[in-house]
Amino acid sequence: MPGDGFLNLLKPPGMTSHDVVAFVRRALGLRRVGHLGTLDPAAAGVLPVSLGRATRLSRFAAGRDKAYRAQITFGLTSDSFDAEGRVTAISDSSALGRDGLLALTGKFIGEIEQIPPRFSAARVAGERAHALVRRGVSVSLRPRRVRIFELELVAFEPGHRARALFDVVCSAGTYLRTLASDLGEAAGCGAYLSFLVRTRVGRFELSDALTLEELRARCGGDDLGAIMLPPDWPLDHLPVVSLDGDGARRFLQGRSVAAEVNPVPVLRVYGPGLDLLGLGEIAVRGQLQPRVVLLPQQGDAR
Repeated sequence: MPGDGFLNLLKPPGMTSHDVVAFVRRALGLRRVGHLGTLDPAAAGVLPVSLGRATRLSRFAAGRDKAYRAQITFGLTSDSFDAEGRVTAISDSSALGRDGLLALTGKFIGEIEQIPPRFSAARVAGERAHALVRRGVSVSLRPRRVRIFELELVAFEPGHRARALFDVVCSAGTYLRTLASDLGEAAGCGAYLSFLVRTRVGRFELSDALTLEELRARCGGDDLGAIMLPPDWPLDHLPVVSLDGDGARRFLQGRSVAAEVNPVPVLRVYGPGLDLLGLGEIAVRGQLQPRVVLLPQQGDAR
């Protein structure tokens, strides 16, 4: 699939995730570009970007676990739960010690309930919460269930404005700003997120991410092929079913195909040449139903 795949990019602080998508569109001359999970403008780190037909697979790849390095400053709270917002309360965090903080972190490991920040991309009645708040509309966001797999305290500086550095591994949909605010509330002195870098999204690692300058330098045809990851690369968590020539044709026509596969929500579907045909599901036992079909582009050989 030439021009279809994923790029592992490093989003710099100060740009929105949409800004990065717009940059890629201009640099590569492509219209169909998406990303796997919004990063706040002040944050940096891994931002996987989908290109071409791979954009249709984004929602299936975006649900992977994510890893972050986060700095939390205690004694300050803000309306956005981070350093970018308006400070709403100031207190002294001198009483907070390393052992006390470690005792609190255990309460946030596992499945927890979070309320997204008002200044976030969470949707309320079809609109982004941050857009409504900036128009002066009062928003009420519902709690959501998320999972914190790891919450490791890397460093701690006690004092009037205590600071803690954490490595966090969490489920998709987790707000690190909410985690910081909730930790501050549990500590009794308030807190906000003062620094954030995303180090991993599923298989996409920070150590392999390209800066936007590196992408611009390598966006020629051959170089792009060398840095682009195939459409199925972030879908390794999904089971596989392979079809013969007739089955592949039926699948690409949007028709069901006989397949002896255990019922699962989503499968990767391949044709005889190991081409990714799309994603399917077993809605009826023994019948593979197309869910996402990656139709061949004009000139594709099959």
